[in-house]
Amino acid sequence: MSEHTGRLSPLLTQSSDILAVRGEGAYLYDQRGDRYLDFSSGIGVTSTGHCHPTVVEAAQRQAAELIHGQYAIVRHPRILELSERLGELMPGRIDSFLYANAGTEAIEAALRLCRQATGRPNMIVFRGGFHGRTMGALSMTTSSAPIRAGLQPMMGGVVVAPFPDTYWYGWDEETTNRFCLRELDHILQTYSVPKETAAMLVEPVQGESGYVPANRGFMQGLRERCDHHGMLLVLDEVQAGNGRTGRYWGHEHFDVIPDVVVTAKGLASGFPLSVVGASAELMSRGWPGSQGGTYGGNAVACAAALATLAVIREEGLVENARERGEQLRQHLTELSRRYPEIGDVRGLGLMHGTYMVDGEGKPDGERAARLLKAAERSGLLLIRCGAYGGQVVRWLPPLIVTADQIDWAAKQFEEALQQTR
Repeated sequence: MSEHTGRLSPLLTQSSDILAVRGEGAYLYDQRGDRYLDFSSGIGVTSTGHCHPTVVEAAQRQAAELIHGQYAIVRHPRILELSERLGELMPGRIDSFLYANAGTEAIEAALRLCRQATGRPNMIVFRGGFHGRTMGALSMTTSSAPIRAGLQPMMGGVVVAPFPDTYWYGWDEETTNRFCLRELDHILQTYSVPKETAAMLVEPVQGESGYVPANRGFMQGLRERCDHHGMLLVLDEVQAGNGRTGRYWGHEHFDVIPDVVVTAKGLASGFPLSVVGASAELMSRGWPGSQGGTYGGNAVACAAALATLAVIREEGLVENARERGEQLRQHLTELSRRYPEIGDVRGLGLMHGTYMVDGEGKPDGERAARLLKAAERSGLLLIRCGAYGGQVVRWLPPLIVTADQIDWAAKQFEEALQQTR
């Protein structure tokens, strides 16, 4: 048995061969001391980089005072402070918060809230969305087959509508939006009528499906239909939120105000923490006893989140994500002009994907896998996603990434492209 796997489940496979023993800033170090530029960020989690001194100090200080104050029993200062800070950052009337550990838990809580608050059973989700691996969230996930395989039947009451992936459809944005919204209207007219539809749940940038952004016309269309029919609009900002896309929230790119926001990942720089945000009025329409959880709102995780939000603000990381994202996009677009195997470059800010294709223009997950290994050998850590064997190479640098690091990574990726031809 490999020293890298130990007694871990063989079903949980690692995308790299790295045994990480230390992290600092944008870098991971293995047991030999070899350094890797980490453009995975733990799947978007280490937003302020590895072991940011401000976050480390806040977590250490809190761990010496109170590790866990179970927030269904007692309150603790950090959860109150974090709620105030999140209230300042949230859109619209969102000012009430439920805490959990993982994004999937928060999605489950949002699902319960939407059904209870509206008295309606159905949820409309969008093709290619990823919302988690627990049963309710998984039932609303359609990003790839292996995630759901062997678990049918899924939870009922989930209806899947088209998402405006212009590359997949081969249409311009206007044509794609017209098709998607027309199909959505057909759904509301036929098999999920408004009086049975509680909410629409959507990612502003689809994550596991391949970093496909929504667009303003589509998102405005969702908001208009929710308003007209008394449905709720829920934004899954688990991966796209907290500065990742070059705006604080991914949905800010589209001038839309949600009723519910779910976020996690980069919120606490690696500590497990997720949040459901809604207005106090909407939250109060849930049923008593429907919210809870043993570890949600952990004091150390909340302290880390407060420190993370301070670092994002004080170091200008949202702006850095925008600027470095533009730089990254330029590099990847230029590479796509010279390497036809890059079928598409998509994303926002520091959340980009390169869609790999074969000579016939078909998704090429095998090539993407070889690219990751070649990049790893040069000291660059990347990850993949996508329904066709992971055909999309993901670019998820920490928000602290520098211009020189972006340039270096792009150079290593080009060398990997050449090596894997």
